[in-house]
Amino acid sequence: MSRIVVTGGAGRLGRTLAAGLAAAGHDVLSLDRATSPALESAGVTQREIDLCDAPATRAALEAAHPEAVVHLAAIAVPFSAPEDVILRTNAALAMSVLGGAVAAGVTRVVAASSPTVLGYHAPAGWLPERFPLDERTPPRPWNAYALSKLVIEQTVDMLRRQVGDAVRFASFRPCYVLTPEEWAGEPTQQGHTVRERLDDPALAAPALFNYVDARDVARFTDTLLAALPDIPNGETFFVGADDALARRPLAELLPLFVPGSAELAAGLTGTLPAFSNAKARRLLGWAPRHSWRTELADVGATTDADVPTHATATLPPTPARKDAPV
Repeated sequence: MSRIVVTGGAGRLGRTLAAGLAAAGHDVLSLDRATSPALESAGVTQREIDLCDAPATRAALEAAHPEAVVHLAAIAVPFSAPEDVILRTNAALAMSVLGGAVAAGVTRVVAASSPTVLGYHAPAGWLPERFPLDERTPPRPWNAYALSKLVIEQTVDMLRRQVGDAVRFASFRPCYVLTPEEWAGEPTQQGHTVRERLDDPALAAPALFNYVDARDVARFTDTLLAALPDIPNGETFFVGADDALARRPLAELLPLFVPGSAELAAGLTGTLPAFSNAKARRLLGWAPRHSWRTELADVGATTDADVPTHATATLPPTPARKDAPV
């Protein structure tokens, strides 16, 4: 059993991740600006704290004496706050938590980033070198949220260059997170149900139809923490499902929303997703267990007969909170 601190543990992903680590036998402390009844019932210790307060954060980490820190806390949705606030807050949280962890003597440090660092749906146009997207795809953020997530990854790299292998680091980019409650019909982060995102491809298109079950992210994190001493230091991983959140192949859907992508997407046949989880499989032996095809047991035979032909889709505004990333 390890002592693990999870920042942002009261958030959407944080609740499932912290509870999953506790269920795996770890002693888990959530540091967040709020507490969650779900974490209390899961046996997770909670402390309310302003994680932007670097001295207080370092003191909390020193007092906790954790073997590992998992940093999730952030403003979680693009454009959910002014751009300067998103960048300033997420960058400050990264330096406060990650720098505080190193200063407190924590030897395993993991930070959550986001697939948005790749820059898809940039207003001036975006095309990758290839599909599926993976960790070799160059980051090209075009908004403050995506840039802030890249700053988190770069903060990890900066600290690794400072302390070397005395601390084992990693970053991970969870795809669009779906929680058990959302499979059961609660609204997702953008206000739609999972079924609505399947019924209308325009709702899932802003995320390139990516998704991942929060329980799979919890298992990934547990697996990653155990593997950190044995893999190259400072690795970055995509964490996603084995399929896309779509009823039709992405070879058909992506060209409708990503102009010029028809040739690149042609190889995404069948249920293949736009994001590859092959690196996590190869280095960690991790694989997702959950799919919308099994979680939505009564999915039926609904089709996308009325797929829109426009090439852009936008996320509706969502209130800001320091939460888990998308």
